[in-house]
Amino acid sequence: MGLPFTSSLNAISFQLPMSRPFALPVDAPNFRSGFLPHSPMGKWSHFPKSSLSSSLRNFGIRRRNSRDRFSSAKNLNFIPHAFNGDSDSPAKTKIIVVTSVLTVLLATANRVLHKLALVPLKEYPFFLAQFTTFGYVIVYFSLLYLRRRANIVTDEMISLPKSRFMVVGFLEALGIAAGMASAASLPGPAIPILSQTFLVWQLVFSVILLGRRYSLNQIAGCVIITAGVAVAVGSGSNAGQMLSGVPPLWPALMVASSAFQAGASIMKEFIFIDAATRLGGKSLDIFVVNSFGSGFQALFVLLFLPFLSKMKGIPVAKLPSYLMHGAGCFLNVGAERPGCGGAPLLPLLYVITNLSFNITLLSLVKKSSAVISSLVVMLSVPVSIYILSLPLPYLPQGATLSPLFLTGSLMLVLGLALYYSPQRTK
Repeated sequence: MGLPFTSSLNAISFQLPMSRPFALPVDAPNFRSGFLPHSPMGKWSHFPKSSLSSSLRNFGIRRRNSRDRFSSAKNLNFIPHAFNGDSDSPAKTKIIVVTSVLTVLLATANRVLHKLALVPLKEYPFFLAQFTTFGYVIVYFSLLYLRRRANIVTDEMISLPKSRFMVVGFLEALGIAAGMASAASLPGPAIPILSQTFLVWQLVFSVILLGRRYSLNQIAGCVIITAGVAVAVGSGSNAGQMLSGVPPLWPALMVASSAFQAGASIMKEFIFIDAATRLGGKSLDIFVVNSFGSGFQALFVLLFLPFLSKMKGIPVAKLPSYLMHGAGCFLNVGAERPGCGGAPLLPLLYVITNLSFNITLLSLVKKSSAVISSLVVMLSVPVSIYILSLPLPYLPQGATLSPLFLTGSLMLVLGLALYYSPQRTK
């Protein structure tokens, strides 16, 4: 369930979803629209003046200490890279590096296995998307229940405001709906290229909603990364004629889909930031975010299901029959089913890998930031394209990559190097 991103449409994938499914940055969040509690000064009027002054002085000290703690990177005159206050410690840096490497490996396997899973389910891709959307809700809440029984998840974590999770679910479901609606009218190569605006939207939303600042080299690095991935993904297409004759509404809707998914990922990051304050510095368990976020996403997808079914060319009256036949092909048990060779092994491998990828990705968002996690995932795009160009089981034909693929991959590496290059600021 996507980009973080636990949705069934991956905003930065060249074929399929991830959740997109979604850290503790140095800058405090700047939400003003009902997500943060208000503290009117009127409620302090009944305190004695001396007590009030003392309380305010103590609050000021704590506030300064908190600000200093979260602004340590600024005190060192470096542009923060969206890590939390103790990210400079070697242990935390090592954890982030290990989690990043694991995320790249799982993201690559996720893309390759999704392509392989669609070999037996080539007639039922909509079933696979809905299976992951609704199936993961059961898995996540089961794991949440076990972690609650083990006292890993506390009552305070469960009692966090659910309005934030509802926003996450709504944005991810809206991203799926917009993506499916536009994909039906766009040529195939245009979809992954337009989806690369996901990272740009993340930068914009992190500046607006989280108050984060980025240096020029970070912004330039993200632009080069986005362009590099677009070049690598679209290297086999005729970009000049790709959108010829396509009404502007459909490309705009695909870009909007990326914006919805990016907003959901930044909202997940905000949930982790705000929870650190509400829980007194305790770390919010990722399965709280995964469970409630995916739960609300499934609820909104269920409401959009007639619309999504129509977009995929499946009449609502025939949807139950379609899902039943899709489940039969997925399981591939009993009588031999034509065209379902490779099931259930390939679909199950994809589901397990996709689930592991979403959990690892959200863990990386928690440890670093949504933007950092997207940069890491983008590394898997050229790698997975190269793997899929080789002869594979059930995909023996392979493919030939153009020189533009190498150019796009080099741009991706250059952009990452530029993003992480240190730059001093005033």
